[in-house]
Amino acid sequence: MAESIAEMEAGSSKGLQTAKDLFSGAAGGIAQVLIGQPFDIVKVRLQTSNAYPSALSAASSILKNEGALAFYKGTLTPLLGIGACVSIQFGAFGFAKRYLENLNTSRSLPTTLSYSQYYAAGAFAGVANSVISGPIEHVRIRLQTQPHDPTRRLYNGPWDCVRKLVKQGGVSHGLYRGEAVTIIREAQAYGVWFLTFEWLMNADAARNKIDRKEVPSWKVAFYGGLAGEALWLASYPFDVVKSKMQTDGFGADQKYKNMRDCFRQVYRGSGVMGFWRGLGPTLLRAMPVSAGTFAVVEMTMRAIN
Repeated sequence: MAESIAEMEAGSSKGLQTAKDLFSGAAGGIAQVLIGQPFDIVKVRLQTSNAYPSALSAASSILKNEGALAFYKGTLTPLLGIGACVSIQFGAFGFAKRYLENLNTSRSLPTTLSYSQYYAAGAFAGVANSVISGPIEHVRIRLQTQPHDPTRRLYNGPWDCVRKLVKQGGVSHGLYRGEAVTIIREAQAYGVWFLTFEWLMNADAARNKIDRKEVPSWKVAFYGGLAGEALWLASYPFDVVKSKMQTDGFGADQKYKNMRDCFRQVYRGSGVMGFWRGLGPTLLRAMPVSAGTFAVVEMTMRAIN
């Protein structure tokens, strides 16, 4: 009976911690969208068009021709969706981390995870997240790249975009176009993201002989920003291919048969540098966005604990 009660209490404690991870992640996701959306639309325009010679040119053109609010074009979808995505990322990472800690304990190994285990937990979080991040980013990219002229506009908002994508290509080839490369990108990106942040936080705590929760908030933000830079440097070519596939046409207008064909065509057309187009504004965006995400998540977690 005592063992049964103990198991119930342990299960309740794990469930409560997962709920805290999800809530903190959602708060971080909202911060991520509000900080990063203007940078993201510039990145997508550079990835999917040759009309702009630089990030500054793209930003100036958007401001001049479409107005300041255009930098938040398609924001409703990520504001609702990215909050859920980041919530899943941190919830799945926390779940995987606790699972691996228990696995280490059962094998009489140190409870603290190795850095390969941190990467594995982050990759698991990325794959779990890709189920909803794939279609959310697809819809956002379609809205960001459609003509600004109302008479030539393709979609009247996110739900109209979802409906038309499903109608044109079904769920798998329409809404979930580019999902294979999205899964690869998410696994690599979030494996590196969480690994980098945990390494920096643990190293700081060990160096200064303090508990992790005593690391100052400005350092949390700084380490989060560095993790964001590492994320994009480790995964950017996959993101370029994903963006190209998710702005591709349908039927006779479709240029890329699949992920492999898209990689091949990008390489043939632009060489290796074609996989890094738009990296500048992406890295510029990554520091404040990732810093804000980790800072909000960490401070929210400390507050609710």
